[in-house]
Amino acid sequence: MATEPIKNITSKVLSHFWGKLERIDYDFRFKNNTWKRLSREVYGKSDGVAVLLYNPQTKSVILSKQFRMPAYVADPQCGFSIEVCGGAIDPDESPETAVKREAREEIGYRILNLKPVGTVFLSPGIVKERVHLFVCSYKDSDRIDTGGGVDTEDEEIEVLEMPFKQAVEMIPTGEINDARTIMLLQYAQIHKLLE
Repeated sequence: MATEPIKNITSKVLSHFWGKLERIDYDFRFKNNTWKRLSREVYGKSDGVAVLLYNPQTKSVILSKQFRMPAYVADPQCGFSIEVCGGAIDPDESPETAVKREAREEIGYRILNLKPVGTVFLSPGIVKERVHLFVCSYKDSDRIDTGGGVDTEDEEIEVLEMPFKQAVEMIPTGEINDARTIMLLQYAQIHKLLE
């Protein structure tokens, strides 16, 4: 009977400002049966959600544009990110409830026919957050507000409605470089949601 490949796990919180940054120390058993003490940092807050709104009649999608400090630190040219609507799941909130709230707050749309796509890790080497991905068709009458984010969360979000074809063409140019957005646009393309 094989033993677990990990033992003696300890955790130390390094920071808990917005998300929690932990140092995890553990013993890891390699395939050659040797054990080694390893250390990794793990960061995260809560799981998240992301949704692509698409209009099959007009062949349009709803995206958002907002400033992202980590992207800016990586490359000042990439500080403003074009993305699908998304955000964090609040305590005691389901992913479906969270995505409906985020759509209302960020882009001003009500969600009526949500379809789950999958749950993914975006950077499993350091970030523990899982993101629940969805798609949802919309029509003009589903817009119930202007969106733009929540003032108390210091959000300033520009709502973008654009042709699906244009959004897909923004991937190879680097204008869209958010992984969630790329996955959902390609999901829509593969499953021919806008044909």
